[in-house]
Amino acid sequence: MSKIKIEHGRLVVPNNPTIPFIEGDGVGVEITAATQKIINKAVDKVYSGSRKIEWLEVLAGEKSFNSTNSWLPIETLDAFKEYLVGIKGPLTTPVGGGIRSLNVALRQELDLYVCLRPVRWFRGVESPIKEPQKVDMHIFRENTEDIYAGIEWYAGTPEAKKFPESSSFGVKPVSEEGSKRLIKAAIEYTIESKLPKLTIVHKGNIMKFTEGGFKNWGYELAEREFADSTFTRNQYEAIKKNDGLEQANVALNRAKTEGKVYVDDCIADAFLQNTLLSPENYSVIATLNLNGDYISDQLAAMVGGIGIAPGANINYVSGHAIFEATHGTAPDIAGENCVNPCSLLLSATMMLEYMGWKEAADSITSALESMFKEGRATHDLARFIDGATTLTTSQFADEVVELL
Repeated sequence: MSKIKIEHGRLVVPNNPTIPFIEGDGVGVEITAATQKIINKAVDKVYSGSRKIEWLEVLAGEKSFNSTNSWLPIETLDAFKEYLVGIKGPLTTPVGGGIRSLNVALRQELDLYVCLRPVRWFRGVESPIKEPQKVDMHIFRENTEDIYAGIEWYAGTPEAKKFPESSSFGVKPVSEEGSKRLIKAAIEYTIESKLPKLTIVHKGNIMKFTEGGFKNWGYELAEREFADSTFTRNQYEAIKKNDGLEQANVALNRAKTEGKVYVDDCIADAFLQNTLLSPENYSVIATLNLNGDYISDQLAAMVGGIGIAPGANINYVSGHAIFEATHGTAPDIAGENCVNPCSLLLSATMMLEYMGWKEAADSITSALESMFKEGRATHDLARFIDGATTLTTSQFADEVVELL
C-alpha cells in the first residue's frame, strides 16, 4: 500500500495512494458506493490508467459498533494518522446524551483545525435567491475550539449552583494560537487561489475577549506576517483618520492593483444579512466554530441545499485531512436509492484537488454542471426544477460516469 506523505510542508502523493474511508451510517452506504464509482472512473479516464486510488475501509459509527462493540476503534484513528488523507460518510450523532460526536472526535484527535466549506451555485439548480451565480465563497471554520471544545456543566453540579437550579453551562475557549493558525490558513488559501478578499466574521461587539480576540488576532497576523500580500481595513481606517478619505481610497486601490488581499471584518448577524443582499462582496471567510456552522448552512441553502455542499477537515501543517459529506445519515430514506450523493462526491473532488489531482476533480465538476443544466438530478433537487428528470442514486452515478 502506497502512502501519501508530507515533506517540507507539501504533500507527496504516489500514483496509487491508499485512501482510508468510512462508509457511514444510514445513506452512507449508497453515497459512498456512488462516489467511489465516479472517482475511480474520473481518475482512470483523466490519467489513462497511470493513477489509481486504493480504497481502505475503516470502521466507525453503527457499523463499527455492531461488529467491534466500539464506535470509533483505535485502528481507524491509526489508519487516518498513517495515510494522512481520508474520506467519510455521515455518522450517527445522538442529541442530548449518549456517545460523543464521532465527527468531533475525529477532528480533535487528528487536530484538524480547519473546516473548509466552499459554496458555489450550479446552473440549473433552483435557488431561493434571485442571483445565486453571485454566491462563490470559501468558509474557513475553526474546528477545535469554541463550542467544539465540549466544556459544559450540567444543571445541579457544584459549578452551576451559583445560578438558578435549572441552569446548565457551556464554556467557549478561543485562543490566540488557535485563531491565528486558522486565519493564517485562510489568508494563504486566499493568496494561492488569487481571490480578492478575506473577511473575518465574528461577534466581537458582545464577546469581546473571545470573538473580539479572534478579530484582533486576525488583523495582527495579516499586518505582521503577510504585510507584502495584504491590506487591512485597520490600515485603511488609519490612513483615513490621518490623511483623509481620498488618500485611504488611493491606498486601497493601489493595494488591489498590486494584487494584495483585502482583509476586513464583519459582525456575524450583519454578515448573514449581507450575504443575502450582496453575496458578490465576499470570497473567503474566516470565522469561529459556531458562527461557521450557521454561515455554512445558510450559504448552502442559497445555492440549492446541503445536498450539494462539500466539506473538508484539514491540518495544513501535518497534512492530515478528512473529507466528508456535510449532511446527516437520513435514516428515513436510507436504502431507498434516492439520496443525492453530491455532498460526498464534491467533497471527494476537494480531496482530489488537495492531492494535486485537479484535472480529475475538474472533470467531475464539469459533468455535474452538464447534469444539472439539463435538469437531471436526484429527487431533492429535481422536485424544484421545472421539467427535471428525477434519477435514483445509482442512475445519477451511472450518468456522471457516462459523461466522464
